[in-house]
Amino acid sequence: MRVTIHQPQFLPWLGYLDKIDQADLFIALDTVQFRKNEWQNRNRIRTADGCQWITVPVIHRFGQLVKDVRINQTVNWRAQHLRALEIHYAKAPFRDRYLPELRSLYESPWERLHDVNLAVIRWLLGAFGIATPVRCASEWEAREEPTDRLIDLCQAVGASCYLSGPGGDDYLDVPRFESSGVTLEMQRFQHPLYRQVYEPLMPAMSAIDLLCCCGPEALTRLREARAGQNVHAATK
Repeated sequence: MRVTIHQPQFLPWLGYLDKIDQADLFIALDTVQFRKNEWQNRNRIRTADGCQWITVPVIHRFGQLVKDVRINQTVNWRAQHLRALEIHYAKAPFRDRYLPELRSLYESPWERLHDVNLAVIRWLLGAFGIATPVRCASEWEAREEPTDRLIDLCQAVGASCYLSGPGGDDYLDVPRFESSGVTLEMQRFQHPLYRQVYEPLMPAMSAIDLLCCCGPEALTRLREARAGQNVHAATK
């Protein structure tokens, strides 16, 4: 069984979904320290001027774990997000197919960032047609050191392979990882080419961008880009 593990992100980008799509199980790493102004509570959407950040406002203290961070309820972030999506994707061919579902998701009385992130991730996976199950790292005991933590989680679920994001060999103890009996693989992501609402293509937007622009073909585009990358690698 191939497992991938990553901090839960808000409206994650395509590389995040691509990694989950290649795994048999995704473990949301909710037991690590929250990092403000990264990807755990914000992401980007395409606009006529380039891109715009959409952020979930949070109340947190230094050292707090991802699973414990609470949402700042004094900010009307839900309306701001939905308005931005309505405006900037007004001409996207599949916006009206997905926006009502997302609007319904936003109406839930979320209190913790972790809960809204998991709900949005599961919604995106369903909208794309990715069937990989999602679980949380907090379900198991694991050591704190990064490599040890990943090994413990993989062994807890009986994984034979761990799929790391690009550059994982820069921070993981590869020999120790592989001596644990779990094979280590590195994701090789190729961004799909598609027509965005605005030209030219600006990569690394939230996955909602591909979904609104390509609809039911979104997963096919994602997988075709990966297949092309694999063919290119095989011919080197």
